[in-house]
Amino acid sequence: MGVDEMMDQLKRACAIAKKDIRIYYLNGPVVIFGILVPGFLFLAFVIGRDLPINFLVAGLLGMTVFFTSTSVTPVIAPTETQTRNLERLAAAPISITTALFGDVLASAFFGIAISLVPVLLGVAFGVTITHPFILALGIVLAAFCFSAMGLIFSSIPTGATSTVMMLSTMVRFPLVFISGVFIPVGDLPSWGQALASLSPLTYLTDLCRYSFQDINNHYPVSVDIAALAIFLMIFMAAATKLHERSLPKRL
Repeated sequence: MGVDEMMDQLKRACAIAKKDIRIYYLNGPVVIFGILVPGFLFLAFVIGRDLPINFLVAGLLGMTVFFTSTSVTPVIAPTETQTRNLERLAAAPISITTALFGDVLASAFFGIAISLVPVLLGVAFGVTITHPFILALGIVLAAFCFSAMGLIFSSIPTGATSTVMMLSTMVRFPLVFISGVFIPVGDLPSWGQALASLSPLTYLTDLCRYSFQDINNHYPVSVDIAALAIFLMIFMAAATKLHERSLPKRL
């Protein structure tokens, strides 16, 4: 693929991302699962517990990026299947990979934008960001990674968003509790640490803890970044294959 063709595909992906943001940006599932759920989980966890503010903000930031970035992509394909918009998209001169990347762009943008809320909240409460570049890199990489994971849920050939959201919720909530958000990975039993290593949220939470003052990370920074990049490639490749198989069943 030449440079001109790559730029053309990127422009088409950006056009799809703009369409997604305009239609789904403030949709019900986005608001509920992307903003309210992390907030309520955070409050339920911190009430009655004397924990350092930097520890709490790091966990809240990880949850916020995770839930916001996985709240858009699972509902796009089922909704467009139901509204028959998918047929027009399939007839357009655009590849499945480009279309999916456009969905990821919209979801990642939303995740990155909302992540500013817990960051600014932490700064207001006196949390010092000792490694801002690492934090920014981790948030951006994780937002794309989680968005690609959401594409896997949306590959189910159905027009019922409730079915997809139920499946994604069954996967996302257990990941939160094994990813070091509430309990540091080092404090988990050996089997818990093994499970935590299989969750991409673990590595974002680790980077958030490293980026804030006086909080040590469980894995080296290079491992956290490499793990998020690897998960991103795996999720994107798997989502592309699954959507290629499910697209004929949707039309």
